[in-house]
Amino acid sequence: MEVTHSIRERTIAENSLLVLLQGLQGHVTTVELREESTARGRLLNVDAFMNIRLADVDFRDRRGRLHRLTDLFVTGRNVRYVQIPEQVDIIDTIERQLRKIHRVRSFASEHGGRREFAKKKS
Repeated sequence: MEVTHSIRERTIAENSLLVLLQGLQGHVTTVELREESTARGRLLNVDAFMNIRLADVDFRDRRGRLHRLTDLFVTGRNVRYVQIPEQVDIIDTIERQLRKIHRVRSFASEHGGRREFAKKKS
């Protein structure tokens, strides 16, 4: 699982349920789109703007035709729902993702390394 590098993206994810979607990486899930189509595949990436990348996708268009795709990118504005797989423990997934974000946010702080937020100078 890769945590986003932008401070803005991490802040957005940390303060919303996007951490849950980011924690689903590697799981097979269904994304329902605003145009009445669905995409079922393995979740590769979700960014802070809910742009989603799926692999090994079964895409069903609004007319019901099934298409097999190796990769699919869905912009966040086209997402209606993301189905959470039944085997996923929601609370555990959120807590795990928040720990990852926190680890990136405070990396090397114990060893005097680079910090994202500088301490206030007196």
